[in-house]
Amino acid sequence: MDILGTSLRVCVDDLDAAVPAYERLASTEAVRFTQGPVAVAAVGPFFLMSGPSEHLEILRKIAATLAVKDVAEAVADLEAVGAQIVAGPKETPIGRSVIARHPDGSVFEYVDRQESGS
Repeated sequence: MDILGTSLRVCVDDLDAAVPAYERLASTEAVRFTQGPVAVAAVGPFFLMSGPSEHLEILRKIAATLAVKDVAEAVADLEAVGAQIVAGPKETPIGRSVIARHPDGSVFEYVDRQESGS
């Protein structure tokens, strides 16, 4: 699998208050979207997330988000090394996503920019 980049996941209490600092640090504007009840701002290498505590508790268990060329290829490689697919693949506002638990217990999200059926 080709890993194209990594994003750090940051849970914040107040997304609107946090975004300007990260925009300044990353020298880029935030791209905002929602994932269920969670508001997300993608700012350079950061995914800022804010929402109900029960949802953030789950999201905090995911160490990072990895951009890959193709989620289907990532799933095949993950399964080949004994990883457990925890969620997905599913559609997101920017492509497909899958969450996997590696054999060592680490949990990562893998995303691509492809639409289903690609």
